[in-house]
Amino acid sequence: MSITDKDLQLREIITKAVCGKGRKFSQVSHTVTPANAPTSILGAWIINNQYEAVHSTNGVEVIGSYDINIWYSYDRNTKTDVAKETVSYVDVVPLSFLDKKHKPATAEVYALAVTDPNCVEASISGNGVVIRVEREFKVEMTAETKVCVVVSPHGLDGDEKSYDFDGSDDAEYDDLDLELLDEELS
Repeated sequence: MSITDKDLQLREIITKAVCGKGRKFSQVSHTVTPANAPTSILGAWIINNQYEAVHSTNGVEVIGSYDINIWYSYDRNTKTDVAKETVSYVDVVPLSFLDKKHKPATAEVYALAVTDPNCVEASISGNGVVIRVEREFKVEMTAETKVCVVVSPHGLDGDEKSYDFDGSDDAEYDDLDLELLDEELS
């Protein structure tokens, strides 16, 4: 028995899937005022980055904080100290991909720090130290959505083509544009 178009039926399957993705790179400046007027900066570090992702109307908000530690000299380079300050931040990451057919009530969001906050420049400005920080986040939203599949009420009747997924027939994939695939996956 062969299958005709009139034998085929559509089914909708409800499943949880990635329904949104986004990525955002940020550069921000912070001014830290040490207890003593700095003469020179000996080092600047960002530590203890903590964050969580929250769904918002504009995408995903990454809400977090980190500690800034600045090792500096003062009193004409005769003494040293470390200035410490905790900074809070909110990065709104827009979703560059969003499946409009997802169920918003089931949405969950996740964030990953692609580039942890890092001090890329520190300079003295008056009695304070201005540091420039870079950070980058990648976010995903998962939710319930519908997938439509074609089914045959008769099942497989032996006339169907057998598919072998062991990778032995790589010739079918020779024409694939791997760069395009990499862009879609990232």
